[in-house]
Amino acid sequence: MKIRVSRNGPYIVTGSVPLMVMEIASDERGDCRSWQKVREYPLQEEYALCRCGHSKNKPFCDGTHAKVHFNGTETAGDEPYLENPTIIRGPKLELADYEGLCAHARFCLRAGGIWNLTERSDIPDARDTAIDEACNCPSGRLVLRDRQTGETIEPALERSVVVIENPARGEYGPLWVRGGIPIESADGRTYTIRNRVTLCGCGRSRNKPFCAGDHIGH
Repeated sequence: MKIRVSRNGPYIVTGSVPLMVMEIASDERGDCRSWQKVREYPLQEEYALCRCGHSKNKPFCDGTHAKVHFNGTETAGDEPYLENPTIIRGPKLELADYEGLCAHARFCLRAGGIWNLTERSDIPDARDTAIDEACNCPSGRLVLRDRQTGETIEPALERSVVVIENPARGEYGPLWVRGGIPIESADGRTYTIRNRVTLCGCGRSRNKPFCAGDHIGH
């Protein structure tokens, strides 16, 4: 399984990677709580996903990037945002916050926010809620470590690509790449392989090919 970023064109996904659409489900307070699968596409050995945001056949590419002269230059470079995350050390959990990866899914805001919950992680409910919020973060911005065992806490994710939708807010966001699928740049370089990554699907990201939350408000 692999995803290749084509030059000023779509993402080329190979290796029979499952593709589905998921919505962010909110509770009665409006807090983001869970993921709900709403559609699964037939399995294909290879397919092309829109990167410019203008396809009339989303999530698939229909060639519109050529008509709109899409500039898909990759700006993620050597991924400096992975080098020095903000670290918050609580009594039971340690949070690494890679802020440059934020896709604004908003799971982290419930119950006072994951930062506050980490600082109160000696309280079982706070610890459990922090873990739930971090594991629902699609971009991998928020990564927790158990301070007692030293182990990183990561969700078990099927290798797949998810088209993220948040209809309650009228937001149709990035592509959630799950399970450590390699992503190769247009010049043949493989980005850091991570369990969860969000790729830009609107064409506006300042951190191409990754989502930087620039779909919000458009």
